Amino acid sequence: MWLAAMGVVLIVAGSFFAWRLWLSYQKTSVSRSWPAVPCLVESSRIVSQRPTPASALAHRVEIRYRYQIDGVPHVSTRIRHVEAAPTAHRDVALAVQQQFPPGSERTCYVNPADHAGSVLIPGTRAALYSIWFPLLFVAGGLGMLFGLGGRKRAL
Repeated sequence: MWLAAMGVVLIVAGSFFAWRLWLSYQKTSVSRSWPAVPCLVESSRIVSQRPTPASALAHRVEIRYRYQIDGVPHVSTRIRHVEAAPTAHRDVALAVQQQFPPGSERTCYVNPADHAGSVLIPGTRAALYSIWFPLLFVAGGLGMLFGLGGRKRAL
């Protein structure tokens, strides 16, 4: 019974995390097919703050850019489809900020269903490339259950 329960837990946990990675992939990869439009970076800065009085400084990049689609001007601040969490490492935030200096022309990707939605960096396939790991747990759980089935027949 213990091995059967462990196999079921591995299957459920692995399936859950594989499903979450699949949802993440679907959510971020949609911006890869959005039309590319030229945009102008208006401002780019690093904002540093302490989330709590006792915590270290957290740094995040704020970028504001302007673009036009169908003759209508839009302004956005989104860098990626899923925004990165603030980092304790200022040099990491500085590296992102330096990619988008004020006054520079870049390409942004605009949501065709909502032209007010855009990103500077389209989504990655990283979640899809990582989905194999939780599937190993599913395979291990299935192996445990099939192994138990063969053991009962032998007894």
